[in-house]
Amino acid sequence: FSLKELHGIFPWLVESIFGSLDGIIVGWNLRCLQGRTNPTEYSVALDFLDPSGPMMKLVYKLQAEEYRYDFPVSYLPGPVKASIQEQVLPECSLYHNKVQFPSSGGLGLNLALNPFEYYMFYFAISLITQKNSPVTHHVSPSNSAYFILVDTYLKCFLPTEGSVLPPPSSNPGGAIPSPTPRSPPVPFTSYGMHHTSLLKRHIAHQPSVNADPASQEIWRSETLLQIFVEMWLHHYSLEMYQKMQSPHVKLEVLHYRLSISSKHHGSPAQSSYQALHAYQESFKPTEEHVLVVRLLVKHLHAFSNSLKPEPLSPSAHSHTASPLEEFKRVVIPRFVQEKLYIFLQHCFGHWPLDASFRAVLEMWLSYLQPWRYAPEKPPQSAEPLLRSVSEKWAAFIQENLLMYTKLFVGFLNRALRTDLVSPKNALMVFRVAKVFAQPNLAEMILKGEQLFLEPELVIPHRQHRLFMTPTLGGSFFSSWPPTITDASFKVKSHVYSLEGQDFQYKQMFGTEVRNLVLKLAQLICQAQQTAKSISDHSAETMASQSFFSWFRFTPSEMNGSYTGNDLDEIGQDSIKKTDEYLEKALEYLCQIFKLNEAQLTQMMMKCGTAQDENGKKQLPDCIESEDGLILTPLGRYQIINGLRRFEVQYQGDTELQPIRSYENATLVRLLFRLSSVLNERFADQMDVLCSREDFVGRLCRYHLTNPHLVQKIRYSPAVKDRTSQNWGPRISLRFLASYRTLISLLMIYFIASWFYIGPVGCTFIILIGYFLYAIIMTFFSEGWKPHEH
Repeated sequence: FSLKELHGIFPWLVESIFGSLDGIIVGWNLRCLQGRTNPTEYSVALDFLDPSGPMMKLVYKLQAEEYRYDFPVSYLPGPVKASIQEQVLPECSLYHNKVQFPSSGGLGLNLALNPFEYYMFYFAISLITQKNSPVTHHVSPSNSAYFILVDTYLKCFLPTEGSVLPPPSSNPGGAIPSPTPRSPPVPFTSYGMHHTSLLKRHIAHQPSVNADPASQEIWRSETLLQIFVEMWLHHYSLEMYQKMQSPHVKLEVLHYRLSISSKHHGSPAQSSYQALHAYQESFKPTEEHVLVVRLLVKHLHAFSNSLKPEPLSPSAHSHTASPLEEFKRVVIPRFVQEKLYIFLQHCFGHWPLDASFRAVLEMWLSYLQPWRYAPEKPPQSAEPLLRSVSEKWAAFIQENLLMYTKLFVGFLNRALRTDLVSPKNALMVFRVAKVFAQPNLAEMILKGEQLFLEPELVIPHRQHRLFMTPTLGGSFFSSWPPTITDASFKVKSHVYSLEGQDFQYKQMFGTEVRNLVLKLAQLICQAQQTAKSISDHSAETMASQSFFSWFRFTPSEMNGSYTGNDLDEIGQDSIKKTDEYLEKALEYLCQIFKLNEAQLTQMMMKCGTAQDENGKKQLPDCIESEDGLILTPLGRYQIINGLRRFEVQYQGDTELQPIRSYENATLVRLLFRLSSVLNERFADQMDVLCSREDFVGRLCRYHLTNPHLVQKIRYSPAVKDRTSQNWGPRISLRFLASYRTLISLLMIYFIASWFYIGPVGCTFIILIGYFLYAIIMTFFSEGWKPHEH
C-alpha cells in the first residue's frame, strides 16, 4: 500500500480494533480477550499491537509524513469537553494548538491529532466507552489483552531501566520527527497554571535536535502519559470543575463571551449554560477501570524511583540531566497528582458501600506507598514485622498531604457506614490500618500537618536566600538545604492548589478525627461481639439439626420467633477471619492515634455487657418512653447495617397466630374450637386452681398460664399497652396439630406395638410419663418457661 492509501484506511483500522467512540462497534474487544479462553486470538492481538509490532510500525510511518486525524471533542472527558466548548483551553499541553472549529456545514469541534496521538486516544478511551460489551464468561481484568497491552506500553515508553527505544524507521538515516507546533486557528482563553511541555523546553535548549535523540523521543513518553491521565483520571463533578477555575479566569471568560456574543450570532460555540448542562453526565468508573489506573500508579512510582542520584556538583546537574531523567523527577507531581486526587475523591464519595470498593482502596494505598516500588528491596525476614518508612520519603508525604489525611477521613466515614461483620469489609479496615501503622509514617504525616498549620509570619525568613551572594561555586538556582519554611510553603501550596484558598483543613490527628476513630473502634468491638454471637448461634443450629432433635418439642415453634440472619451463611472460617482482621485493625489504630488502652477496655466491656441474659443477642440502642421502646439514630444505624436487631416475634394471642407450615390447618381449627369450648366451660374452676398456693396450684400454673409472654414483648419496640394484656389460665391443644408431634406419636405407637402394647395402653403410659415429668419440673422451678398443654 502507498502512504496515501494507508492514510485513508488508518482511522477505519483503529476503529475496527478498539471499537467506535459511541460504543456501537465493539472491535476486537481486548478487555474480554484472554489467553486462557482464546489463546490464538490473544497472541495475535498482542503481537500485532506490540510497541514493535505491525500496527506501531504503521503509526510511525504515517507520523513521518505529519498526517493529521480528527478526533471529536464531544467524546473527551466531561471537564475537558465543557471547557473547550466554552472556548477555554485546558491546562494540559496535549490540547494546545489542536482544537479546530468545523468548516461551514460541519458539526462539532475536533482535535487535529498526529497518528501516534490518534492511536493512543482510541486505545485509552476504549476502556471507558466499551463498558457494556457482551461477556459470555467470567473475565479477570488483570489477565485481559487490554491490561497486558497497558503494561507493555508503560514499560516501553516509560522505562525504569535504560532509555526509550527509538521507533523503527523506514528512512535510511533519519528518525521520526517530533510533532511540530501549530498556530491555533481560534484564540482560546486558558485557565489554570498550565505547564510547558518538557519536549518544547528541551528542544529549545538543544543546539541541534539530532545531537540528542533522547530529547527528540521524549515526546512519546510525555504524550502517552498525558493521554492516559486525561482519558482515565480527568473526571470529576461539575462543582469541582467550577471550583478549579480561579475568579480572574471566570472574569476573562465572561468578557470573552460578551465580546463574541455580538459578533457571532448562531456560532457553533455553546453557551455557558448549555455547555455545563451538557457536561452533567454521570461518571461511574468500573472495577476494571480502577485496576488499570492502579497499574499506572504502580508503574509511575517505579519509573520515578528509577531516577539516578543527583550529582554532588550542582553545576554539573544542569548540563548532564537527560530529558528522561527530568521527566522522572516531575512525572507524578506535574502530571498525575491533581487528577488522581480528584478521581479518588469521586470514588470515595460515590462508590457503593460494598466489597467492590477494595479495588479503589488498593489503588489509593499503592499511591501512598512509593517506597514499595523503590529499587532497593528490604531483606525478607521470617517475622511479619512492619518496615519503618525512611525519612527520605518525608518530602513526598508532605507534598501529598491531602492524599493521606483527607482521604483517610473519607475512608473513616465510609467504614462507619459499612457492616464490619462481613470479612471483606473487615479486611479493608485492616488493610488501611496496617498501612498507616507503618513505623514513622504517622509521625511524618503529623509533621506535614504542623508545617501546613505553621503561621504565615515565619515565611519571610525565606527571603534571606534571595539576598545571599552565590559564592563557593554555587548559584541562585543551586540546591540549598531545605529549611522548615520552604517545606511549609510547599505543603501549603499543595493543599491550596487542590482545595482552594478558602479550604478548611481538618487535622488527621485532631479532636474531630480522633472521635471518628473512637466511633470506629466501638463499631469494631460491636462487630466482634456480633460475629461471636453468629458463631455461637451457628454452632447451636448445627447441633440442633441432628436426627433425634427432629422429634423434639421446641417452644420456639409456638412463639413464632425468627432467629435466622443473613450473616449465618458466611461460615465459621469467615467469622474467624473477621475476628482476626478486626482485632489487628484495632491494634493498629491504637498505635496510630495513641489510643488509651483503659478507654478501649472500658469500651469493650460496655459492648460485652450490652448483651441480654442469654449472652448472645444485643438489642439496638433505644430509649424507654410512655409508648414503649423508641429507636435512637444509633439504633436505626445498627439495624440497617445488621449489627443489632430485635427479636421478630408474634406478640398477640398465641392461639390466634397464623397457621405455620409445619402445622395441619384442619387440625389447628378443630383443636382451637375444642380448646375454646373447654376454656369457656371450666374457666372459673381453672382460676380457682391456679390461685392456690400449694403444690396443686403450682402444677396448674405450670400448665395453664404463660407469665413469660410479658417478658418477651421487651425484645421488640411494641406499645406498652400490650404488656398489660392477660388471657388468664386456659387449655391449649394446638401443639397436637404439629406434624412433628403427630409423627412422633405415630412412631411411639409403632414401637409400642413391637412389645404387644395396644393404643390405649400406650396412651396411658404416655400420660403417666408426662405427668411424672411435670411433677418433677414443678418441684424444681416454677419459673421455667411453661408449656401450654
